[in-house]
Amino acid sequence: MTPTADTKQRLRAECLARRPAVAEAAGRGRAAQALRDVFLQHWTPSPDAVVAGFWPMREEIDVLPLLTAVAEAGARACLPAVVGKAQPLEFRAWRPGMALEDGPYGTRHPPAATGSVEPSVVLVPLVAYDRAGGRLGYGGGFYDRTLQALRLRRPVLAVGVAYAGQAVPQVPEEAHDEPLDWIATETGIIVVNRRKDTA
Repeated sequence: MTPTADTKQRLRAECLARRPAVAEAAGRGRAAQALRDVFLQHWTPSPDAVVAGFWPMREEIDVLPLLTAVAEAGARACLPAVVGKAQPLEFRAWRPGMALEDGPYGTRHPPAATGSVEPSVVLVPLVAYDRAGGRLGYGGGFYDRTLQALRLRRPVLAVGVAYAGQAVPQVPEEAHDEPLDWIATETGIIVVNRRKDTA
């Protein structure tokens, strides 16, 4: 393990240990509604938009109210499915109330029969973030691989979603880490406008 990877592992453990208290302090239901409202003040759904959310696990901020509002406003929504280790995620069309299947790591996703779509906006879960667009994930690399693959094909808005209390001064970066364009929390939006080739 490299020194940077070791630092990330220790930071990940620290942030996961304190996330339950962060979620409790923010008020999970209130924070989910506030995240929805904050995001929709900065981004307007359109019929050609495809927004990828995720099924919230453990103490993650709940993006389902936001994803539901996006779908009700006429944009398309989708959820990710893990299709294999060390592979990018597959995004499958989702609508509120749809029956979902259990996936690995505690995830849930639409069945394969719903068909895959390619998102233009990706709501990205995280363990911690910094104001420069750095994201600390869970260590599997799924979103880094996915964002890299999407960005090779089309412009995509990568939005890290979290409680405001998940901020850290700096996330250690490795060469494969894909930066975020925005960070959205229950208290506001941070617009990063950074790319790896200009960092």
